[in-house]
Amino acid sequence: DGMNVLLIVVDDLRPVLGCYGDKLVKSPNIDQLASQSIVFSNAFAQQAVCAPSRVSFLTGRRPDTTRLYDFYSYWRVHAGNYSTMPQYFKENGYVTLSVGKIFHPGVSSNYSDDYPYSWSIPPFHPSTEKYENDKTCRGKDGKLYANLVCPVDVSEMPSGTLPDIQSTEEAIRLLDVMKTNKQKFFLAVGYHKPHIPLRYPQEFLKLYPLENITLAPDPWVPEKLPSVAYNPWTDIRQRDDVKALNVSFPYGPLPDDFQRQIRQSYYAAVSYLDMQVGLLLNALDDLGLSNSTVVVFTADHGWSLGEHGEWAKYSNFDVATRVPLMFYVPGMTTSYVSQGERVFPYLDPFSHALGLVPQGRSKKVVELVSLFATLAELAGLPVPPVCPETSFHVALCIEGTSIVRYFNLSEEKDGCDDTYRCFDEEPVAFSQYPRPADTPQWNSDKPKLKDIRIMGYSMRTVDYRYTVWVQFNPNNFSANFKDVHAGELYMVETDPNQDYNIYNNTSHG
Repeated sequence: DGMNVLLIVVDDLRPVLGCYGDKLVKSPNIDQLASQSIVFSNAFAQQAVCAPSRVSFLTGRRPDTTRLYDFYSYWRVHAGNYSTMPQYFKENGYVTLSVGKIFHPGVSSNYSDDYPYSWSIPPFHPSTEKYENDKTCRGKDGKLYANLVCPVDVSEMPSGTLPDIQSTEEAIRLLDVMKTNKQKFFLAVGYHKPHIPLRYPQEFLKLYPLENITLAPDPWVPEKLPSVAYNPWTDIRQRDDVKALNVSFPYGPLPDDFQRQIRQSYYAAVSYLDMQVGLLLNALDDLGLSNSTVVVFTADHGWSLGEHGEWAKYSNFDVATRVPLMFYVPGMTTSYVSQGERVFPYLDPFSHALGLVPQGRSKKVVELVSLFATLAELAGLPVPPVCPETSFHVALCIEGTSIVRYFNLSEEKDGCDDTYRCFDEEPVAFSQYPRPADTPQWNSDKPKLKDIRIMGYSMRTVDYRYTVWVQFNPNNFSANFKDVHAGELYMVETDPNQDYNIYNNTSHG
């Protein structure tokens, strides 16, 4: 009898969490989950933008196979009729449920979040989602604006609530229904924050006095950063409060005090998110499901907070590609609890500064494209086969490998034992990002497929990040590795922030 699955996907969350060693953040509920989980400190998304990343890990295939680098095509029509992870669980007897943002809405999921293929019932979207970018932020003058930095009084919001609050309520309701009907479930819950605008209940600001907020350790554009690698954060420039600052395009830095406010609000939004996750996991306990449910917590990609003079995602740097990733597996990452004992008691972020340490921490480099295989294995389903070199015609296969073999931390040394074939080669995470030109343009962050001229392919090992920006033809989806426009090489140990590009230093051979 297989385990239930609760998959929590957060929008634009980099690992600013207590369990990842962040000293400032207050994230007691996620830290508590981590204390019962195996935590991967080097997990990476395949493309640092919402739709391509989500379609990649939900199908278990890379962006070059889904052929989605923007928001404007549906893989089943555009690339191949690929099975998704929830579809596979559904075909194997699970009730599959989607709450909030799991697939990116719109064309890229056929305007239906890939229902009915992936989900047993139509996906739930919070009714207040539609006000996300409206003028709901009160300025100093008392008027309402569509700001980037947007602490709000929830009672003044449309319907007196916020999307993530509604998603938590619906997810808890569905858990209750599954428990009552004794149905085996795969429930995916997608939270919107800390995606911009940074709109959250204003009381969370109290957790982060402005005088405690620093700038990024490297708020400048690195001297040897190829211009093709830079993302000019256009989505941020379009917000009312940023527009008013009149920052020069593309490199003009934001004023220091405003940088601090963005960082403060990002952290506040993370604590608001932590509260929602805490309420959701607490309900799992209340319903007696903690012993029979695998919980996975991750994000679609990271987010720059001023590092390299950049904001938002849209790049190949660790700050944009690195994600939190943890797995709670009852009986495996932690022992089963006895009747009535709690695994996830709710912790109030305002009174708990809990820095619980993870149950186990793996430094192995892993990719989100491996999620499909990993969850299938943890749930006791047959792991779908690895895709052949070209797999456009294959409905069910995956390009990631299960990372369950890393759960046994005593194997960290060489990762070799009898149960799995030996992996001599070092694990690598691949990410990629498209650009319309060699220099920053208004559409550099989000080029449409027809405008892509260059693709940046990036590989991250435990020791380095290596990126080449090569000529790309959007008509036949081909990359020409003989035509290299620029390169980057950063050594993780001596340059953890990736500020010193040594690609052209011949001494490194």
